[in-house]
Amino acid sequence: MLNALEVFTTVVVGLMVGVEFSVAFVMNRILDALPEDSRQLGHAHGGRMLGALMPFWYIGSVVLSAIWAVAGWHHHGAGLVVTAAGLLIVSVLMSVLLLVPINNRNKTWTPENRPADWEKQLRRWNSYHYVRVAVIVAAFTLLVAALV
Repeated sequence: MLNALEVFTTVVVGLMVGVEFSVAFVMNRILDALPEDSRQLGHAHGGRMLGALMPFWYIGSVVLSAIWAVAGWHHHGAGLVVTAAGLLIVSVLMSVLLLVPINNRNKTWTPENRPADWEKQLRRWNSYHYVRVAVIVAAFTLLVAALV
């Protein structure tokens, strides 16, 4: 049963990393290449779509990692799993404190109501997002290392 939990948790976190990596290095570049109104509308739509899904994914990843850490406390790699869970908690805190406030504004913007500094706010979101991606990549790496 522990093996199934380990694999499931690693897959869930790995898929989350893939989505967030894609947002940072693929989707944002595609959106940023669009004309201004389309770019802003695309970012707003992405913020609504992923903003609805990602809280469950992030919290679920923390919960799964914590369960793995407790269930596998006396097994090889437990320290790696605990550290990974800690990093995932950091990613949730970063999200709530830094990224979500910007995203909550962004997802309501239209070309008619967006603030003058909307691009600056999106650049700030991207900067925070790059750091968050690094944190969850590190967590994922630790989970994979704990498996071997």
